[in-house]
Amino acid sequence: MRNRFLAMQQEGEELEINITPMLDVVFIMLIFFIVTASFVKESGIDVNKPDGQTAMTKEMANILIAIDADGAIWIDRRQIDPRAVRANIERLHAENPQGTVVIQADENARTGVLVGVMDSARLAGVYNVAIAANESDQ
Repeated sequence: MRNRFLAMQQEGEELEINITPMLDVVFIMLIFFIVTASFVKESGIDVNKPDGQTAMTKEMANILIAIDADGAIWIDRRQIDPRAVRANIERLHAENPQGTVVIQADENARTGVLVGVMDSARLAGVYNVAIAANESDQ
């Protein structure tokens, strides 16, 4: 083996370390971490949520729905027609069946719109529905 190494050096050939298999492994690990990462989902707009003394952080909320003061409904940064809320919830729930629906309603939003969104979520098969509120300091 040593004689072969010396012969290669004398002929002017350079020895190189092949890093292609290492790059393949790193690339596969990168793909794995990207696929398994949980991304933060946002509803698309900022709303003035009411304060609540019993408000707590909700884990695994994968469907965020926002209702602004004018009654517009937002899912994934898109304004949704009230008739299409159920279909959108069904599609998002199919992607992650363990997730929940969190409704971020503006404190000046109409109750009828909020109840309509809650009904759409339940009709879509999601019974774990929460309403977002700010934690009060009291």
